[in-house]
Amino acid sequence: MSGERTLPILDAAHIRSFASGGEHAVSNGLLLRTDIHKLFDRGYVTFDSELRFAVSERLKADFDNGVHYYAMQGTTLARPIAGFDPPSSEALRWHRDNAYLG
Repeated sequence: MSGERTLPILDAAHIRSFASGGEHAVSNGLLLRTDIHKLFDRGYVTFDSELRFAVSERLKADFDNGVHYYAMQGTTLARPIAGFDPPSSEALRWHRDNAYLG
């Protein structure tokens, strides 16, 4: 998401959590900045079917904040390097339908 591959602030994030039936598989994962990972896990951000970053209006409503994240709205998730699975469209759809606060 950040476009940087060498920053020490990147986390491997499950798209569909293991507790919610997600697998420990590369296709069920995203490499995200730690702050975005936390917002993703809490449903304040997601990725649409075109892999564009989406920020819930609830971020502003719940915290009266989020300007930095709204500025990133529509940013396209970087594709994985050759040889690695892309994120599962099914897992991303599950996240949008079940975790995202929209």
